[in-house]
Amino acid sequence: MYVELNDVSKQIRRSPILSHISVGFEKGRVYGLKGKNGSGKTMLLRVIAGLILPSSGQVRIGGKILGKDMSFPESIGVLIENPSFIGGETGLSNLSILASIQGKAGKKDLEETLERVGLDPSDKRTYRKYSLGMKQRLGIAAAIMEKPDIILLDEPINALDDKGVEAVRAILAEEKARGALIIVACHDEAELRLLSDEIFYMQDGELTGHEILDKDREDEP
Repeated sequence: MYVELNDVSKQIRRSPILSHISVGFEKGRVYGLKGKNGSGKTMLLRVIAGLILPSSGQVRIGGKILGKDMSFPESIGVLIENPSFIGGETGLSNLSILASIQGKAGKKDLEETLERVGLDPSDKRTYRKYSLGMKQRLGIAAAIMEKPDIILLDEPINALDDKGVEAVRAILAEEKARGALIIVACHDEAELRLLSDEIFYMQDGELTGHEILDKDREDEP
């Protein structure tokens, strides 16, 4: 498994948020997280992204211990909760600023990524003038622009129209084919079943169920 959580728990102000999570994820798969608000889905994504450290347990990525061997995953794209960008910059300019941190994506890569999510790279409107759907598209673009090994998406179809939802489906299929490990949290179970190879069910910070959806895996012992 490329990402492994071993008995991971998280408490905040003595309240349990995640409880004894042990699970593994491999590349080239789309994993869904299903649960009500407050079930722990977003917190689990934050732990995998290195945005918070578990109170106990261990997260391994590519064999390295998160928080010990590395502070953050070495190749990851993240959209957690509402996307946030610089209001006075265009979509392309915002992506350029982010891309300059690691230097993995050039201008052509960013323009192609914007087109993939349904945004016009030459659009001169600034982010503050974007609709909610456009902001969500830009957040997805930021998560995939560097072709990361791990992609974490929290409610990626929020505020998207039908065309935007279709774009997300296509993008996840393309990223999966590229070999990315994708984890998607989504409240819409019907959509999650379309997007995912496997679904993990969460309640009160615990994993309560697991379902394999694709036929090739269902036949395995």
